[in-house]
Amino acid sequence: MSRISRNISIILRAERLIAQRHIAVAARRTGFFAAAGLAVGLAVIMLNVAGFFWLSASLSKPLAALIMAGVNLLLAVILALFANMQDAQADTTAAVELRDMALQDIETEIKDTLSDARNTVTGIRRDPLGILTPDVISAVLGILIKFAKRKKDKPDP
Repeated sequence: MSRISRNISIILRAERLIAQRHIAVAARRTGFFAAAGLAVGLAVIMLNVAGFFWLSASLSKPLAALIMAGVNLLLAVILALFANMQDAQADTTAAVELRDMALQDIETEIKDTLSDARNTVTGIRRDPLGILTPDVISAVLGILIKFAKRKKDKPDP
């Protein structure tokens, strides 16, 4: 049973590591999305004004505004794509492998324990006295040895 408890502990630790990495990546992605939003906001304010004045000198004012909006949307899409490229899979591969190995070891240990229990039950059904005799003899011998040691350790009055 100690292997099972050790493997459960390993599984829980691996799951905690996986969850921590996913949270870290989610926080990083959120940061990139916030940066993208801030960049879009600043771009809308600064570049739009400058670009609009520059384009309005050579084009009509509505066409200049449309071109500036397209540039801002392109920048927002590029930043959003960069944020979506963040992935926790590469960071958690080792923890996932460790968790899977521990789960497989637990499964093997349970199968072995069940097989031993089935063999013991089958043996008791076939020959109850033959299976139990070694255990009974070893228990009786243990009691006799303890009794003999007590008698040996006690001084005779």
